[in-house]
Amino acid sequence: MSKAFTKESDDGDEDDLPDDVGGLPPGAKNYMTPQGFERMREELMTLMRKERPEVVQVVSWAAANGDRSENGDYLYGKKRLREIDRRIRFLSKRLERSEVVDPAKRPKTDQVFFGATVTYVNSKDEERTVKIVGVDEVDPGRGHVSWISPIARAVMRAHEGDAVRMNTPGGEEEIEILKVVYV
Repeated sequence: MSKAFTKESDDGDEDDLPDDVGGLPPGAKNYMTPQGFERMREELMTLMRKERPEVVQVVSWAAANGDRSENGDYLYGKKRLREIDRRIRFLSKRLERSEVVDPAKRPKTDQVFFGATVTYVNSKDEERTVKIVGVDEVDPGRGHVSWISPIARAVMRAHEGDAVRMNTPGGEEEIEILKVVYV
């Protein structure tokens, strides 16, 4: 078999994450709300201070038990350690390249910008509320949409009372912005 199809090392320190911040348009900043930034930072700290040291302890204990080839604690621990290290690198890069924007500090306005909570009505008279957040904070169940999503792009820079067109999978749809709030 050609060496081109074999993996050199399972434990390598290669950084398999791209240099750009995935999910964003080229050259765009990674905007985040203070809450989203804090959640990611907290996850990073938990991984570094709690989970990783616990797994390292299990792996070193398992390694001391002898034969590593059939040692489930050792094999699983090494795999989990790689997963944790990959997540730590990902979070570190995302936080390093993020720009925190606090919507609560924005001067009072009825215009839609990052961090706005927007209530709108569509052509079927269905009222919806979304909050425009960073790509790492998206939570459709809570109505949090990315600032690069179609709905956010459609309403961005519009004012309360404006009617805007949004591209949907079913075609273009007109929506009316009812309320813009920053909290």
